[in-house]
Amino acid sequence: MLHRNAPLSVEGRHRLVQRCKTRPIAHVAAEMGISRQCASKWVNRYRRFGEAGLADRPSAPRRQPTATPAEVVVRIERLRRERKWSARRIALELAAEGTAVSVRTVGRHLAHLGLNRRRFLDPTGRTTAHPAGSSPAGPATWSTWT
Repeated sequence: MLHRNAPLSVEGRHRLVQRCKTRPIAHVAAEMGISRQCASKWVNRYRRFGEAGLADRPSAPRRQPTATPAEVVVRIERLRRERKWSARRIALELAAEGTAVSVRTVGRHLAHLGLNRRRFLDPTGRTTAHPAGSSPAGPATWSTWT
């Protein structure tokens, strides 16, 4: 997948390599409107990897050594579904078990799992909050000014 400022497509890279077989890289690069360094990069990739070297490479990292382990993500999901705890409470529980995970990381995983809102936990759409008027700090406990 080319980005919009990419000077060469896969076909353009192939043309570049074919022209550089008989002419200097700097001359071909000037004709094609790219830098000599860019042209050298594609020619060297072609020499090293063949046709496969001219293909677009993914920009995603090959590995993520600091990624949250899958077991921890499963534990986060289970705590959220079974106990309906907040991200902060889940992070505290994991810390008590010996796994240090930040509140932000827990929240990010909950959002990725689609569990970041409490109403998403119950298929009927009911929340786990207390019904209006049943909490101790409701209108019945407010003092009135006379």
